[in-house]
Amino acid sequence: MSMIGRYVRLTAAELDRALADPAWALLRVEELRDEEDEWEEEAPPREPRSHSTDKTWHALHFLLGRHPVPVDVVHGEEDLPGADDWGYGPPRYLTPDQVRRATEALAAVTPEALPAGARPADLAAAGVYPTAVWERDEPLDWVIAHYQDLTRFLRIAARYRQAVVVWVD
Repeated sequence: MSMIGRYVRLTAAELDRALADPAWALLRVEELRDEEDEWEEEAPPREPRSHSTDKTWHALHFLLGRHPVPVDVVHGEEDLPGADDWGYGPPRYLTPDQVRRATEALAAVTPEALPAGARPADLAAAGVYPTAVWERDEPLDWVIAHYQDLTRFLRIAARYRQAVVVWVD
């Protein structure tokens, strides 16, 4: 079974409701993801409410740790109080202000600068998931592509002053 990084943008009102009712939060997240799965059959939404970093979440965490990013965009900053396990632990979230601060900091981390001299062997040695990929010395292009998509997703959330729920399933 794969471990996939997941994100969903929530309005301020949706975040308030999610904080008060974590069971509703799970239903809302599933609803948004299902809607977008249906849209992708015809055409993907221009500003999706959900996002996946696939299996690159751990590599993103490792590489972003080499830069001065004050917000944990991979795991979130705050626990969603009372939420059950959504896969590999309970969901966390970023407030709209944390999303804004993250996008400001990430603007200085270009895709070219993200690896900061790291090589696949460094990720393998650090036990970064999925280790087999890095042991095969596969290039970091896959991670960089997901980084670009994630920063685009977070910029959209920042533009609309939205929160982001984060989890791994």
